[in-house]
Amino acid sequence: MSEEKPLRNRKERKELARRLQSENPGLDVVHPHAAGIDVGNEAHYVAVRPDRDAEPVRRFECFTADLYRLAAWLKKCKVKTIVMQSTGVYWIPLYDIMEEQGFEVCLVNARHTKSLPGRKSDVQESQWLLKLHT
Repeated sequence: MSEEKPLRNRKERKELARRLQSENPGLDVVHPHAAGIDVGNEAHYVAVRPDRDAEPVRRFECFTADLYRLAAWLKKCKVKTIVMQSTGVYWIPLYDIMEEQGFEVCLVNARHTKSLPGRKSDVQESQWLLKLHT
């Protein structure tokens, strides 16, 4: 059994830090076919990956016909899984329709996803959800 020797000097510590930074510290893509939805009381903001559509963030009203339009757009973008956040009950009809249309839907607590400092717009929030879920 070999014991690792402690780093003795600054040069060794800097070399280790450089090696660690050169390795890929990024997150693995788990859900490449994901979408993020910021659920609102008047409108929902939906983000897909930029390679899926020329307009990767769209706004949809909350009427039933609009929710079916949203589902059709997500199918066109080849989305399979959706993450949505809502602070009220406005997610329920959207969740039901998305699940009915065959999407895997995850509802997340807004308190758990708002880890970025500062104020974000609804567009930025949907993009942040997409990034977290992807």
